[in-house]
Amino acid sequence: MKEINNANIDFERILVLIQEARSRIYTKANAELVLLYFNVGKVVSQKVDAGNWGENTVQELANFIAAKQPELSGFNRRGLYRMKQFYETYSNPEFVLIVFTQLQMAENDQNAKVSELGILLQNYNVS
Repeated sequence: MKEINNANIDFERILVLIQEARSRIYTKANAELVLLYFNVGKVVSQKVDAGNWGENTVQELANFIAAKQPELSGFNRRGLYRMKQFYETYSNPEFVLIVFTQLQMAENDQNAKVSELGILLQNYNVS
C-alpha cells in the first residue's frame, strides 16, 4: 500500500513538472507574439509616417501575407493597423522606462515572478 502511495506522489510531481513547463511555454509564446506584433507595428508605423506607404500599401501587405501564409490570421488590414497603433502607444520612451523600472523592482523581490517582458525591455533603448 505504501508503495502505491509513493508512486502516486511521484506521479503527482511529474504532473506538476509537466504543468509548469506548459505554463512556461505559453508565457514564452505569448511574449514572442507581443514582440512580433510590436515589431510589425513598428515597420508599418515607420513606413506610413515616412510617407513610403499609404493605406493601399497596407492592404497590399495584408493581401501578400494572406497569399503567402493563408493559415495565418490577424494580419489583415485592420490587424496591421492595430499592430501599428500598439507600437505607437507602447513605444513611448516614458512608458517603457516606467515598465522597465517596475520590472527591475520586481526582480529585486525574491518572491516575485518576472515575465519575459523584462528581458525584452532590457534590449530596448530607454535613454
